[in-house]
Amino acid sequence: MDIKLLSFPADSPPLSVIVAAKFASIPFPADSSLASGSAPTFLFTNGSKLHGTSVLLRYIGRVTNIPNFYGENAYESSQIDEWLEYAPILSTGSAFENACSYVDKYLKRRTFLVSHSLSLADVAIWSGLAGTGPRWESLRKSKKYLNLQRWFNSLLVEYSDDLDDVLTTYVGKRGGKSSGAKLKDQQGLTQKPNSVNQDTSDKGKSGSKSTFEVDLPNAEIGEVRLRFAPEPSGYLHIGHSKAALLNQYFAQRYNGEVIIRFDDTNPAKESNEFVENLLKDIETLGIKYETVTYTSDYFLQLMEMAENLIRQGKAYIDDTPREQMQKERMEGIESKNRSNSPEENLRLWKEMILGTEKGLLCCLRGKLDMQDPNKSLRDPVYYRCNPIPHHRIGSKFKIYPTYDFACPFVDSIEGITHALRSSEYHDRNAQYYRIQEDMGLRKVHIYEFSRLNMVYTLLSKRKLLWFVQNGKVDGWDDPRFPTVQGIVRRGLKVEALIQFILEQGASKNLNLMEWDKLWTINKKIIDPVCPRHTAVIEERRVLFTLDNGPEKPFIRVLPKHKKYEGAGEKSSTFTKRIWIDQVDAQCIKVDEEITLMDWGNAIVKGIEKDGDGFVTRLSGILHLEGSVKTTKLKATWLPDINELVTLSLMEYDYLITKKKLEEGEDFLDVLNPCTKKETVAVGDSNIRNIKRGDILQLERKGYFRCDVPYVRPAKPIVLLAIPDGRQQSCSKSKNLFSN
Repeated sequence: MDIKLLSFPADSPPLSVIVAAKFASIPFPADSSLASGSAPTFLFTNGSKLHGTSVLLRYIGRVTNIPNFYGENAYESSQIDEWLEYAPILSTGSAFENACSYVDKYLKRRTFLVSHSLSLADVAIWSGLAGTGPRWESLRKSKKYLNLQRWFNSLLVEYSDDLDDVLTTYVGKRGGKSSGAKLKDQQGLTQKPNSVNQDTSDKGKSGSKSTFEVDLPNAEIGEVRLRFAPEPSGYLHIGHSKAALLNQYFAQRYNGEVIIRFDDTNPAKESNEFVENLLKDIETLGIKYETVTYTSDYFLQLMEMAENLIRQGKAYIDDTPREQMQKERMEGIESKNRSNSPEENLRLWKEMILGTEKGLLCCLRGKLDMQDPNKSLRDPVYYRCNPIPHHRIGSKFKIYPTYDFACPFVDSIEGITHALRSSEYHDRNAQYYRIQEDMGLRKVHIYEFSRLNMVYTLLSKRKLLWFVQNGKVDGWDDPRFPTVQGIVRRGLKVEALIQFILEQGASKNLNLMEWDKLWTINKKIIDPVCPRHTAVIEERRVLFTLDNGPEKPFIRVLPKHKKYEGAGEKSSTFTKRIWIDQVDAQCIKVDEEITLMDWGNAIVKGIEKDGDGFVTRLSGILHLEGSVKTTKLKATWLPDINELVTLSLMEYDYLITKKKLEEGEDFLDVLNPCTKKETVAVGDSNIRNIKRGDILQLERKGYFRCDVPYVRPAKPIVLLAIPDGRQQSCSKSKNLFSN
């Protein structure tokens, strides 16, 4: 007996039931036509029914294979029942904040509501909060219920795919309201970051309502088919990400689909390496697509179409040299070959297909309008000879279609309803439509959005390739690159990238965006959850002897994050001799009381310096009864033990020194001579347990992503500095990671 249908009123979808079914991978169609006030209902294949949110949840809990989803034993199941009965209070206006306060206190030292794993209790309370919409969102932006925020956000991040789908479909649609709510809200992206105590909104700067409430022309629910069509000539960068995510947004909004199509029409630039990494990047962004196709799948059909256009007199072969052709197009001068007969054009077309000496001199051009003010309509090139083997199909063809010719054909053939293109192609829209018309194909609607530009950043794949080929970077995933792999390697969470891009919506306004804004969003995601560790800069580190310190070292277990239990615990060793940073030692005066973080106060009694004024040794006494509120310096420190690990702290800067290149300006003239700096440090012994990709905070030094984990004592752990939206560049910052 399977579930045949879930029915509910449109003004009160049972989010908890829908979420639980998502987690349990239980599919069923949904019908929102029940009368307002009706209980949600499961209709089974044998005609039986069950009614009521709690009943439906318990049914899912009993049939799912998720371990302990409805408790491991009778006691835990009863605890879950208590929470299922409590959850409806969240929809009671007057009791909402009291309920939040109660759950917040309950979660103070808990990761989940019942036992140590996700259960129906978590689903019911989480859905109850999410279902209140703006009311809960306003509380999330405050610092009122930190434990509740931490728990809510951790579930949202951990189960983002399923929860995003539910939020996209049901939150904001109460009472028949338009599904075209704010783009970021539909995606669940305002909720997605793990921001426990900070507001991730930009207070209207770029996320205004008008930005997101956009419609595709002539779009019908369930009929929209879109394509994301990258050329496999490089890795996906932040500019491409905007196009990819907007395609996904519109597909979800209109209950349509996205396909991935590789525009592989230029074998000189393309490779299988790029195809594989583009797919990897698309997966990283969480783009859900129906299938993967290639323009090369249609090469034979494209050739047939080209030949038909030749026969109809709508295209001709031209052997005019490229520079002369460009000049003639600019001046509106018709080619000497424009009036050749179809027979002559077909003869030369065969020369092109064979790649003969004559064929290599020719190209196929559309016969459009050489006097049109829009120069893209002045007989554009459709085909060129290119004897270079294709990365996918080898040497089968010696001619390849241009993007301008292939794109309108394949879009129409593949059933694309709307082609999303950046506004830089605006002048070529008329050409796109004219080519489809000449081909006799179904018209595809073009929807424009603005290209994403970033300060101090090159997004041209040709220019990025120059850095790779000339050894200026370590590869396409270099942390200085604007590629998805590069910025993720540097420590950007994908949730931050998605929120940053979708906050701009489908605006057609040209924009030059600051990286600081993106990194600030990222900080709000990582800060509430990333573990804290300690490091001391190796150069001129200072030994501080505590005369009344412990004669025998002892160990305490401390939380890695004081406000987030899920970060785990670490072991800290307390010794009589400790290391501190030179920059801290320089600030201390004799008889000054300072605070040693996670230990207590100490009074400095002696300071030794060398001839250059650098501190070489400190001595003093512990004063643990002293108040940490009265000290100016809160110093990080490490014990003088052999278990400390060596760290290589890497900081990166922009590859160019100018915010925006002007038209015709050569990027080689503005290369940044200082783009990478390494600082050697020692870190606490717990850091040897972090894995590649882990993000941590070094107290008073910033956020880092582990690029090379601990292997052996002689090889340092490599940590990449993550910008926080306000750090100086390495070309301007003299003392990296100074306190």
